[in-house]
Amino acid sequence: MIGRRAALLGAVGLVAAGDPAALPVPAGDALAFRMMRHGDAIGTHTLSFQPHGDALTVHVAVDALVTLLSIPIVRYSHRVTENWEAGRLVGLDSETNKNGDREWARARRTGAGLIVTGSKTAQYTAPDSAVGTTYWNRHMLDGPMISLEDGVLLRPTVSPAQPQTVKLASGAMVQADRYQLRGAFAVDVWYEPSGTWASLAFTVADGSTVQYERL
Repeated sequence: MIGRRAALLGAVGLVAAGDPAALPVPAGDALAFRMMRHGDAIGTHTLSFQPHGDALTVHVAVDALVTLLSIPIVRYSHRVTENWEAGRLVGLDSETNKNGDREWARARRTGAGLIVTGSKTAQYTAPDSAVGTTYWNRHMLDGPMISLEDGVLLRPTVSPAQPQTVKLASGAMVQADRYQLRGAFAVDVWYEPSGTWASLAFTVADGSTVQYERL
């Protein structure tokens, strides 16, 4: 669900270089969202951050289940580990299971650049500014994105910021800037003025919308 979302659960970026302290690691070294559809929670998306010296490790876990008359019709599981050093992405590993179909992506930074492979792409060297689709840093909107479902390099168009309010899981409303990403996938993503990731939304195969509410 964090790469390209082609079915019910199918489209998750950081600053490419600079001081690691400038990376927007959230308070408490964690972010968590519930995924809402038709007013019901269908899953969770959590991120944990482990700073160590000039390095940062980010772990992402997404799990979703959609049922019809208590029968599971969509199961989605997504796991990502990203490694950063001195503010640069140096490696990532991801595994995705969509209704039993498994996809993956890998990237390693070498002297030749960021080398990417994936379940739906041959090996390539990504542009130096490319980051994975983890969404927690709005600087991912500045350059190419590596699909963390299958490794494909994505270049969506990004709309200018639209100031709005967005609801948290608590019911509180926060001010945030909305960006619309369109192209190989379509999502809307919101960031607070501080840079903290506030929400995400996308339309699924049956025409309904999945909206993230931050916990």
